[in-house]
Amino acid sequence: MKKYIFSALILTTIMSCSSTKSQKGTKGFTKLFNGESTAGWHTYGKTTAGSKWKVEDGTLHFDPNGQNDGGGDLVTDKEYSNFHLKLEWKVAPKANSGIIFYVHEDPKYGATYSTGLEMQVLDNDGHPDGKITKHRAGDLYDLVKSNSEPVKPVGEWNTAEVISNNGALELRLNGVKVVTTTLWDENWKNLVSKSKFAGWEGFGTFKSGKIALQDHGDAVWYRNIMIKEL
Repeated sequence: MKKYIFSALILTTIMSCSSTKSQKGTKGFTKLFNGESTAGWHTYGKTTAGSKWKVEDGTLHFDPNGQNDGGGDLVTDKEYSNFHLKLEWKVAPKANSGIIFYVHEDPKYGATYSTGLEMQVLDNDGHPDGKITKHRAGDLYDLVKSNSEPVKPVGEWNTAEVISNNGALELRLNGVKVVTTTLWDENWKNLVSKSKFAGWEGFGTFKSGKIALQDHGDAVWYRNIMIKEL
């Protein structure tokens, strides 16, 4: 009996430590997705979320097989300036998506990526973008290549973080810092000028904007989406 009691005490201690660690990791964060509805989100340029974005088992699932008019990138109702964004994502084989931030929603701009910056979400081995430098999972899309690739196999959950504070930008993938750069200075302008976004009015210039999850026409899942304003 003493052996069982001792084992139970150890298990309780482990669970308590794990819970405390989890709470510390999310302290100060606000949920952007409640796991039950698309409240707080809408399709870019519209007032509600498209029907292809489905809430399933606590996840936001983009289903490309849904109604033809139910797609489009999903954006937050609120704008953010300095923030720490955390979320988890997984993709289907050959899938492409992205986490886009500093999105300026205006009819003048036709898409989230017209103004926003993207942390790439991708099946590196199955999608053609995986063969393009600065287009792989974790990259700051078409601007800065990841310094390592800690991405997990297709079908497994990845943890992504975007930390932006007064122009200092950091991207993390599965706890590994993969991109660091400075926004809006002369070096930033030079990076943009050498990318596909050169000449795009407004791209990468807004210091406050919405967070977006990209509809690239492929199946993707997001969950545990939260943010801390800095």
